[in-house]
Amino acid sequence: MKILVCISSVPDTTSKINFTADKSAFDKNGIQWVINPLDEFALTKAIKLQESQGATVTVLNVGDAGTEAVIRKALAIGANDAVRVNAEAKDSFSVAKEIAKVAQDGGYDLILTGKESIDYNGGAVPGMVAQLLNIPFVNASVGLDVNGSEATVVREIEGGKETISVKLPAVVAGQKGLVDEKDLIIPNMRGIMSARTKPLQVVEPSNSEVKVEAVSFDSVAPRAAVKLVSADNLDELVRLLHEEAKVI
Repeated sequence: MKILVCISSVPDTTSKINFTADKSAFDKNGIQWVINPLDEFALTKAIKLQESQGATVTVLNVGDAGTEAVIRKALAIGANDAVRVNAEAKDSFSVAKEIAKVAQDGGYDLILTGKESIDYNGGAVPGMVAQLLNIPFVNASVGLDVNGSEATVVREIEGGKETISVKLPAVVAGQKGLVDEKDLIIPNMRGIMSARTKPLQVVEPSNSEVKVEAVSFDSVAPRAAVKLVSADNLDELVRLLHEEAKVI
C-alpha cells in the first residue's frame, strides 16, 4: 500500500504574528515553523499503517525551499521519502491541483491530510483534491482502519460519530482523535540522522492558476485593560457592564 501524507508548514502557535507595513502579506521574520498539528495526526496514522501493513509513506509539501526543515522532521518521524512542489502556497485551489497531480502520477492508494491548516483554517484542500481525482473523500476523521482495498473511517458528526466504508484510493482528512495525542511521534536521534539521507524530490509546479487572492490582513485588536471593581460597589459594576461592556 502506498500512502501520501500532505503536510503544511505553519507558524508555531507560540509565534507572534505580524503583517507587513502595508498589511498585504504575512511577515515571516522571526517565525518558528512546524508541521501543521492536524497533519501530524495524519502522519502518525500513516506510520502506524507502515508498521502494521508494510505501507510506504511519502510526505508531500507545496512550498518553497524554506519548508524543507519541516519536511525533514516528517522524514525523521518515519516517512520513507518526500516530495516538495516548488511553489508558494497561494490559495487552496492551486495547492489542491499540485497535490492531485503528484497523487495521480504516483498511484497512491490512500491520501491523508489534516482537515485544515491552523494558519488560514481554510479546510478546502482535501475535498478539492478528492474532486480533482474523482475519488471518495471523508472529512473530520477520528478513526481509520484499512483492510485490503477498503478503508473503514470514523468521522465526527453533529451529536455523535459516523462509521463509513470507502473503496481505495480515497482521501481522508484527519483531526485530533485520529490517533491518541500520546502516540504522536517525537523524532529520536536515529530518526533525525536517517532523515538526512532519505530521498526528497523537488518538482516544479504544473499549474499557476490562482483563484483567490488575499487583499489585506488586520491584526486582532489588543485586549483592553482589566478594571477591578470592589465587591461592595455593585452600582459601579452595573454601570461598567451597561455603558462600557454593553452586555446589559
